This record gives sequence, structure tokens and C-alpha cells, in this order.
Amino acid sequence: MDIKELAKRDRKELERNLAESRNKLAKMRFDISAKQIKNHREIRKVKKDIARILTILKSHNM
Repeated sequence: MDIKELAKRDRKELERNLAESRNKLAKMRFDISAKQIKNHREIRKVKKDIARILTILKSHNM
């Protein structure tokens, strides 16, 4: 996701996306430990998405 896309969304939608991304990250970590995923770089993308969402949420609070 792009930061510009995220900035246009409202708080509830961002929180929903954050929960989905965190669940996806947990599932990916489990799959990697079970050696079911080949692409480890995908975790990096999900972590960056989570960081972007948290950044936007913090800026909305101010």
C-alpha cells in the first residue's frame, strides 16, 4: 500500500487494515516456521505496511 492511499482513508478503515495486516503477519510467520512459504521477503512488505498504517494513525491523533 502507498502512504498516499492510506492517508485518504478514515480511522476505522485504517484500524481494520491494521488488524488484517497483523493477522496476515502472524500467519506468515507460522507458515515460514512450518516451511510452507518460499518467499520470505513478503514478511518485510507486511511489516512496512503495518508501520505505514501506524504512522498515519498517529498523525490523525494530533
